[in-house]
Amino acid sequence: MGAIELIEQGQMAERPPMKAGDTVKVHVRVKEGDKERIQIFEGVIINLRRGGTRGSFTVRKVSFGQGVERIFPTHSPIIQKVDVVRSAKVRRAKLYFLRDLRGKAARMKEVRRNP
Repeated sequence: MGAIELIEQGQMAERPPMKAGDTVKVHVRVKEGDKERIQIFEGVIINLRRGGTRGSFTVRKVSFGQGVERIFPTHSPIIQKVDVVRSAKVRRAKLYFLRDLRGKAARMKEVRRNP
């Protein structure tokens, strides 16, 4: 293990196993003035970039009829925790095609997860 990997090892946060197509609840720390609260962002993972501390994942949800995507660094300290709500069977690593689909067309086949 090199020097860079050794330093990055201490910065890694424990996250559940995730994959594209999973519906997740991301608990994000939001700072407003001098107060801090937890805000939950729930949506489908459409992109997952591996890469140690530089990894990230993109979560997409539809809020009031408008599609919202947010990119989270996987090991960011602003993320308190990530809950995997359900998993879907997908045949792609990047689910960008969901941006063009609406309503029932955007559904995916749910699969059972082993607890």
